[in-house]
Amino acid sequence: MEHAIVTLKKGEGRTIKAGGAWIYDNEIANVVGSFDDGDVVLVHDFDGYPMGKGYINRHSKIRVRMLTRHQEQGIDDVFWKMRLQAAWDYRKATVDTSSCRIVFGEADFLPGLVIDKFSDVLVVESLALGIDRYKEHLVDLLKEILAADGITIRGVYERSDAKERLKEGMERVKGFMGAEFDTNVEIIENGVHYMVDVKEGQKTGFFLDQKYNRLAIQRLCPGKRVLDCFTHTGSFALNAAVSGAKEVIGVDASELAVAQARENAELNGVSGTTTFQCADVFDLLPELEARGEQFDVVILDPPAFTKSRSSVKNAIKGYREINIRGLRLVKDGGYFATCSCSHFMTPELFTKAIQEAARSAHRRLRQIEYRTQAADHPILWAGDETSYYLKFYIFQVVDEK
Repeated sequence: MEHAIVTLKKGEGRTIKAGGAWIYDNEIANVVGSFDDGDVVLVHDFDGYPMGKGYINRHSKIRVRMLTRHQEQGIDDVFWKMRLQAAWDYRKATVDTSSCRIVFGEADFLPGLVIDKFSDVLVVESLALGIDRYKEHLVDLLKEILAADGITIRGVYERSDAKERLKEGMERVKGFMGAEFDTNVEIIENGVHYMVDVKEGQKTGFFLDQKYNRLAIQRLCPGKRVLDCFTHTGSFALNAAVSGAKEVIGVDASELAVAQARENAELNGVSGTTTFQCADVFDLLPELEARGEQFDVVILDPPAFTKSRSSVKNAIKGYREINIRGLRLVKDGGYFATCSCSHFMTPELFTKAIQEAARSAHRRLRQIEYRTQAADHPILWAGDETSYYLKFYIFQVVDEK
C-alpha cells in the first residue's frame, strides 16, 4: 500500500525528536501523495530522513500523531496486539488491575485512545480521527488479551464526548459498544467500595489517577476530623472514613456527585461518621473560618482551574486563594493535602502558588511527600504533549512555638 509522505520544514519536528508523538500543521513543508483524513502517512525530515508513521488529519492543528518510529512497521493486527499487550503487561507490573487505566493515549504509544477498566467493564474514549477508525477492533483485541488472563469483560461503553473531538472535526459520541448492560458498576479500590456511573459520571466515570494518593491519606486520618473539598463522589472522604476518622465532611458543588457520595458512604458503612454537603467551596471555606472551625486534615482536590496557557494567570490566583482558605482551617500540627490536575499549571507554578498561600495565611508547611498520578497514567518524558499533569502535595502545618 502506497502512503502519502509528509515532509517537515528544516528545523521543525522538535516535539517528535524529543520523543513525543505530535507534529503541528505549521511544522510541515509539504505532503506528497493522496490521502484521506485519518489515513496513515509516512513522515520524513526536511532532508528525506525517515521519521516513522502516523495518522494525519487536516482538521486538527496536531496534523500528524505518530504511531511508530519505524517506517517499515506495518500498522496491522500484529502491531495493535503488540501495543495493547505491552500496555496491559505494564499495568500488571505496576498497579492493582481490578480497576485501572489500561491505555493512556500517547504515553502508551496509541495517540488519542484512552481505555479504562472498571471491574468487568471497559470504558473507551477516542479523541483522534486516526484511532477512531480502529476503536472497535482495538477493543476486541484487548478483550482477547484480557481473556487470556482469565478476565471476562461483560460490557463496553464509549465516552468519546469530550470537546477535544470537535477540534479533530469529529462529533461527540456516547453510548454502548455492543450489548447494553447496567452502567452502574461497583468497584473496590484501596479497600473502599464505590458505585461508578460509567454513563453519566465525569470523564470516563471515575478518577483513577488519584488511586494511590487517596491511599496515602488513609494513614493520616485515624481518630481525626477531616474536611474533603471538591469531594466529587466522595473518594478522599471515604478513604479517610474507612481508616477510622472520627468525623469526615465532604463538600462538592454538584448535587449529583453529592448524592453518589452519600450512596458510597452507605455502601462502606461509614454514614455515621461521614456527611456530604452541596456547596461552593470558595463560599463555604470563609464561612467555616468565620465560625472558628478547625480540622486535623484538610484535603483540596479542585477541578482544573486552567485548560489553556492563556488562562494560567487567573488559575494561579484561584489556586492561591483556595489554598489560603484551606490552610487557615488546619489545626496546628494537622495535615494539608492539595493538588492540581491541570497540565498547564506546571509543578513550579503550583509550588509557588502554595508557598505564597502559606505566607498569606501565616502558616508554616513541613512537606511530607510530593506525589503525581498513579502509574497506570504513565508520564512519558517527551515533547509538549507531556502526560505529566497531576501534582499532589501532603504537608504538616506547624506554627512557631
